[in-house]
Amino acid sequence: MSSPSQAGDAPVEHRQQLVDYIAAGEKPPADWRIGTEHEKFGFRLDDLRPPAFDGDRGIEALLRGMARFGWEEVREHGRTIALVRDGASVTLEPAGQLELSGAPLESIHQTCSEVGAHLLEVKTVADDLRLGFLGMGFQPKWRRDEMPWMPKGRYGIMRAYMPKVGGLGLDMMTRTCTVQVNLDYASEADMVRKFRVSLALQPVATALFADSPFTEGRPNGYLSYRSHIWTDTDPGRTGMLDFVFDEGFGYERYVDYILDVPMYFVYRDGGYADASGQSFRDFLAGRLPAAPGTLPTLRDWSDHMTTAFPEVRLKKYLEMRGADGGPWNRLCALPAFWTGLLYDDTALDAAWDLVKDFNLAERHALRDGVPKRALGLPFRGASVRELAIEALKISVAGLRRRDRRNPSGADETHFLDPLIEFAESGETPAERKLALYHGEWGGDIDRVFREFAY
Repeated sequence: MSSPSQAGDAPVEHRQQLVDYIAAGEKPPADWRIGTEHEKFGFRLDDLRPPAFDGDRGIEALLRGMARFGWEEVREHGRTIALVRDGASVTLEPAGQLELSGAPLESIHQTCSEVGAHLLEVKTVADDLRLGFLGMGFQPKWRRDEMPWMPKGRYGIMRAYMPKVGGLGLDMMTRTCTVQVNLDYASEADMVRKFRVSLALQPVATALFADSPFTEGRPNGYLSYRSHIWTDTDPGRTGMLDFVFDEGFGYERYVDYILDVPMYFVYRDGGYADASGQSFRDFLAGRLPAAPGTLPTLRDWSDHMTTAFPEVRLKKYLEMRGADGGPWNRLCALPAFWTGLLYDDTALDAAWDLVKDFNLAERHALRDGVPKRALGLPFRGASVRELAIEALKISVAGLRRRDRRNPSGADETHFLDPLIEFAESGETPAERKLALYHGEWGGDIDRVFREFAY
C-alpha cells in the first residue's frame, strides 16, 4: 500500500485531466522499465511473534537501522514509517509487513540484484535485533487479533471501514504478503492489449506462486488463501474488471471505474481526513463532505488510484497483483514471467492468441478456482497446469528475443526455472509445504519459520 503521492498540487477542474494523467505514462519501448515490489513477514526469533512498531526490537528500530545503508527516513508525526533511496522505497503494510518497492530498472538481472541487496541489508539489521523474515502469501501461525498495527493515518481509516464492506478485509491488511511487478506501455492500444492479456492470465500467476496453505497453524483448505481473501475484501474495489474486455475500452473507461471506487481518505496538511465511502465524483464537483468547497489535486487522484485493488491495476503503468509472496528466487521469477509475455511484440501476440477466446464465465472460473486448486484446476478438458506451461513457453521465447544478458553472458530466461519446475511437476510451493507439514514436520507449523526464512 502506497505512501502519499508525489503528483502535482494544482486543482483538478476537468475530468480530462484525470485521463491525461494516465496517458502521460506512455513511453517508447526503449524507455520501458521493470519495477518489482514484494512484502514479507517479520518475526521475533525467540517466540516467532510479529514485531510491534515500537521498542528496541520493533519495526521502527529496523527502519532506522537500515538508514546506515544510505536510506533517507520518511516520518509521519515524528515516527519513521518508510525509507527512500535512488528511486526505491521501503514501506510498511498495516501489520508491519516490510515492503520493498524497487526502482524502475532495465532488466531482470538488475531487479534480482536489487532484491538480493535489499534482503542482505534487512538481514544485517534484523540479526542485531534478533528478527527474521519469511516470504509467504499468508501469515501461517498468528491470529488476526495477535497482529500489530502500524501508526499510519490511512491504516486507521481503512481499519474502521473494512468490516463494513467485507469479511476478510482486515485479514488482507494484516496477514497477507504479495510480490508484484509494474510494467510500462507505449500507447493506449498497447495498454489495452497488455491489460487484457495480463488480466486473463493473472490466475496462472496465482497458481504458479500459490504459497498460503496455512491459517493459525493448520491447513486452511486453500493453496493460495491470500488470493481467496480478495474475494471477500471489498467488491467495490476488487475483482477481474470485466469491462476491460469490452469493445472501446481505454483510459477514459478506466477513469470512470476509479471515479466510482469509494474513497478512503484525503491527505491534507500532513494528515489523513476520513472520507471513507465518499465519492470522488463529488470531490470533483467541490462537494466532498471530508473537504467541503475544495477541489482535488492530481496528488489526490494518484492517492485514490492506489485504493483500488483489482487483479491488475492501471496507474501510469500496469501492476500485476496476483501472486503470493515467496523466497528470493520467486521474487525474481514474477517480473521475468510478465516481462517475457508483455515486453516482446511476438510474445504478446502469442499470449493474446492463447486467451482471446476465453469468455467471461471462463475467466471467472479461473479466478475463483485457483485459490483452492491452483495448477490442478480443470480447464477446457485439461488443467491450469497445461495453460501455465503454454504461458511459460511464450514467456521464455519473449525473454530470449529481448536478449538482455548479464556480465557472464546469461540471458533472463533462467529466472523462470522455478516456475517451469512447478508447472512440469504440477506441484505448487503450497503443496510442498503441506507435504512437509503432514510428514517430517509432524504438524508443527513453527518449522516453516526456521526452514523458509530469508
